[in-house]
Amino acid sequence: MNTEFLQHTALFRGFQTNEIEAAITHLGGHVKTFSKEMMILHEGDFTDEMGIILSGSVTIERIDYTGSRSILAHNSTGHMFAETYAFLKNEALMVDVVANEECEILFINLKRVQTPELKQFSWYPTLLLNLLNISDHKNLKLSRRSFHTLSKHVRGRVLSYLTAQSRKCGSNEFDIPFNRQQLADYLNLDRSALSNELGKMRDEGMIEFHKNHFQMIQ
Repeated sequence: MNTEFLQHTALFRGFQTNEIEAAITHLGGHVKTFSKEMMILHEGDFTDEMGIILSGSVTIERIDYTGSRSILAHNSTGHMFAETYAFLKNEALMVDVVANEECEILFINLKRVQTPELKQFSWYPTLLLNLLNISDHKNLKLSRRSFHTLSKHVRGRVLSYLTAQSRKCGSNEFDIPFNRQQLADYLNLDRSALSNELGKMRDEGMIEFHKNHFQMIQ
């Protein structure tokens, strides 16, 4: 287990190497590998475990009764998923977690966090604080997505998302984590409508793009 890498993850921030090893042992940590497009967790599942992405990336998505897909998030190496469901009791997943590419996941049993014997360890308060911070950041991430989909117009949603990505990267030139279909699903748009609007924005000199690389023209 690469404890140096894990020290930079949100769950183990502030931990020493020996503390990470102890936490993984007591929280039943184990690693699984998934191929591209493989289902990691399915809507309706119950889970005691959160996932930490050691390599690759996953999408958090939902398929409605008509078969339409909405992407709620894209999580890359070092990020986490399913921590809320793993911590709460009897809460079925409302989303699917799908491997966006070949990925390696460390699973941690969060139900064990609530057992009395863990309170004896010096790293226990840090673990709880880190879990709270993770939850807060996830709430902010979902709020940002809701802002991107507020506009009734395709251009408004696209500009909201691209502007946020530009600010996040600190540059008017940046890569996004989605292909066209995934971006359409994330913004709750039809793919052809998205592609048409991107073409219009490029023709009007607002943006340049190639695949998932974008440039905002000022």
